[in-house]
Amino acid sequence: MLSKEKNDVLTQVGAGTPAGKVMRQYWIPAALSEEVYGDKRIAPVTLMGESLVLFRNDEGGLGLIDRRCPHRGVDLCYGRLEGNGLRCPFHGWNFAVDGKCLEQPGEPEGSTAYEKIKTKSYPVVEKNGIVFTFMGQGEPPEFPNFDCFRAPDSHVFSFKGYWNCNWLQALEVGIDPVHASFLHRFLEDEDPSDQYGKQFRDTAAGTDIPITQVLREYPRPEILVNKTEFGLRLTTLRHLKNGKSHVRVTNQIFPCAITIPMSATMNITQWHVPIDDESCLWYSMFTSFEAPVDKEKMRAQRVSENTSVGYMPKRNAANEYGFDPKEQETLTYTGMGMDINVHDQWAVESQGRIRDRTLENLATTDKAIGAHRQLILQAISKLGSDVPDLSNFLSDMPPKDIIGPIALDAVAVTDDYEGLWREKDAERRASCEWDATL
Repeated sequence: MLSKEKNDVLTQVGAGTPAGKVMRQYWIPAALSEEVYGDKRIAPVTLMGESLVLFRNDEGGLGLIDRRCPHRGVDLCYGRLEGNGLRCPFHGWNFAVDGKCLEQPGEPEGSTAYEKIKTKSYPVVEKNGIVFTFMGQGEPPEFPNFDCFRAPDSHVFSFKGYWNCNWLQALEVGIDPVHASFLHRFLEDEDPSDQYGKQFRDTAAGTDIPITQVLREYPRPEILVNKTEFGLRLTTLRHLKNGKSHVRVTNQIFPCAITIPMSATMNITQWHVPIDDESCLWYSMFTSFEAPVDKEKMRAQRVSENTSVGYMPKRNAANEYGFDPKEQETLTYTGMGMDINVHDQWAVESQGRIRDRTLENLATTDKAIGAHRQLILQAISKLGSDVPDLSNFLSDMPPKDIIGPIALDAVAVTDDYEGLWREKDAERRASCEWDATL
């Protein structure tokens, strides 16, 4: 269990808070690209307690600035896209993507007062359907070179959704390997040929056993946690009855992301981004190592559980997450449908808006959760030192050289688990047209 003081340190993300300062040293998602395309190229963004507005100007450039006009405080989400900036409808002040005021049309002719006006702004980078921002002080760090960013747009599908809880408990469900054997237990195995776009529906590599069966029949895995150049690597071993072992490699990308296998040919990179202390958004990039992603099918699958406007989950506490006791008896462990994202949503939201960790009792299989919390506290300590720079916090390796992270499932007879997953990853990359690492 944690003290209340330490729980506050880990969960509070507002400007000036310890964890908030840490998260502001990294590129994090601010919006989906689709939110600022088409007729409406302006979107509200609430990120780590700050109210902002994202807009795409007439030249296609993106700006993320304070939502309140610095003149009289009106909402710039209702601004006009004019003069290559965002113009306030109240008095016509126009703002560039970097927050500089371009014009004060109501002021006397020849006035240059606008040159002294600059509203809060943050740099942004657009990658494969997600707009990322850096909210820290000084120059932004080099952008990461993970697989989901290196892959062409044709091989990546991005989406997001809202969860009504603190970001940390949302992140922690993704670094808890044991929960998949229970929370995501399917009492009947689906046809693996219909697994596209669905997690835990593939067949375990090297066998004819569905992943759902492996998770269901082997609920006591051995878990190895290693610190890496990007965060943490989790190797989960389920030792099968036939003398082979199922090896599942997942990752925690510091501070708030995970990379996990979705199928033999697709990985998921997912960020858990604080809206404020009590709510968050998950952003997912689905990256294919084989054929281009069927984006229409992937989107249809996600819109079936999340609204296309607002990205709000259709199943939630108000409708008991669609809980069906008959389904719980015969089909799923939760009785909450076949989408595992709904299962995770219930698990993290039912803890309360901010989990009271003074009441928790971590088990031996929660070792990754403890390791991640320690990384946050170490980063906070470093920010409080004379060198408040987290660029080399985990490794001196240049970001361009950090690819992956490797995430996959494999089955084999071997004690060299690291050698196995590296071999399987090399095989996958060797047949991948867009990957030039080999």
